[in-house]
Amino acid sequence: MTPEKLKDILQKGESIDVEFKTSQFELNKDAFETICAFLNRKGGHLLFGVKNDGTVEGVLDSLTQVIVNNIITNANNPQKLSPPFYLSTQVLNYEGKKVIYVYVPESSQVHSTNGKIFDRNEDGDFDITRQTEQVTQLYLRKQATYSENRIYPYLKLSDFKLELFSRVRTLAKNERADHPWQEMTDEELLRSAGLFKHDHQTGKDGYTLAAVLLLGKDEVIQSVLPHHKTDAILRVENLDRYDDRDDIRTNLIESYDRLMAFLRKHLPDKFYQEGEQRISLRDLIFREVIGNLLIHREFANAFPAKFIIEKHQVFTENWNRPHDGGVIDPANFSPFPKNPVIAKFFKEIGRVDELGSGVRNTFKYCGIYTPGTKPEFIEDDIFRAIIPLKAHDGTTQITTQITTQKTTQIISKKIIDILTQNPAISRKKLAEALGDITEDGVKYHLNKLKEEKQIERVGGTRGRWKINS
Repeated sequence: MTPEKLKDILQKGESIDVEFKTSQFELNKDAFETICAFLNRKGGHLLFGVKNDGTVEGVLDSLTQVIVNNIITNANNPQKLSPPFYLSTQVLNYEGKKVIYVYVPESSQVHSTNGKIFDRNEDGDFDITRQTEQVTQLYLRKQATYSENRIYPYLKLSDFKLELFSRVRTLAKNERADHPWQEMTDEELLRSAGLFKHDHQTGKDGYTLAAVLLLGKDEVIQSVLPHHKTDAILRVENLDRYDDRDDIRTNLIESYDRLMAFLRKHLPDKFYQEGEQRISLRDLIFREVIGNLLIHREFANAFPAKFIIEKHQVFTENWNRPHDGGVIDPANFSPFPKNPVIAKFFKEIGRVDELGSGVRNTFKYCGIYTPGTKPEFIEDDIFRAIIPLKAHDGTTQITTQITTQKTTQIISKKIIDILTQNPAISRKKLAEALGDITEDGVKYHLNKLKEEKQIERVGGTRGRWKINS
């Protein structure tokens, strides 16, 4: 929020998408009624420290952080706001006074606060909890607007990759040792994550498109969404076609793994010391880029998502439902979740950061990874992210990492030869035998060979590799 934008909002006054709260000493008791109403309607701008007539009284300096903390804590407390929702706050100085600004986006869910559902009109917030018809219309509008909420009443638990449930529990536990998913059944986990809903139009209950995309079997995903795919392409030497490619048509969790493996195979890493901890700049940057590509796209559109590595840049494209057009400014933007349920699931398993902080981290680390550069995130019908790989001195990150199709074929042949001699060899030992490739690289090539039906795994994790002639 810029000073000019703040002044403009104050002059125009309260409206269907603008609300002022005094909150000089504490958070207004009705603040979350407005937050709930904004989430349920079309979003809006909430300003604390401002009287109803637009006069800025300000929030006391000594209490500003207390109020900010209360907003964030309550927004993530299901007893206060259900379902919880991440909100970012901004403390602004206006004529020597503190104003707390909160942008509340439209949500894909229907929210309640203290057990009551609020909606919004020009006159303010109103309680529709007992208005059955209005509540039903609200649910229907959310379901029609956000494709992730689409309900499939005939889906069964057997339509999901059951082995993924154990994996997401482990990932969630790594983020939080006492994560509640540990004690839940698979069905309870799906419901807890907001992946099972009621269709207010047909009266049927069912798992959602978000559930299918996150945990569904490949054939089920292709059945409900035939166009779903993410195309990973390396285009460095063969500019007319590609040097390497991974056509990914699986769930979002394994899609993330394959995109990260593709990235690690073709881009070098730089370890960076931050305090006493060494971190991977490459992974920090592209974790956000890949996460955004997978979870903030409009799945109802057949436009294929793309992750393309070129000599001087990496760029992504995915179909989008734009909120604000143009280039995103990390210092002045309001994060808007395109698929909040999927985004929250990814956050629970540690695949993305809090909404907004990932974009800021990308700007922070990109200039260290490739000195003198900065990324671009462009919001339009097609959302684009561009990560430059060419520094001011003309060097590129990919120069020493070019892997052509011919090299890929050579590595694949070596792997098959080793597996023929030792079908039970581990991935770690296989990487050691190859000598010039990481475990992630080995995993990538094994997945490619499996997709091409050249090899298959027999007997699970303790099993063996079978070579198909």
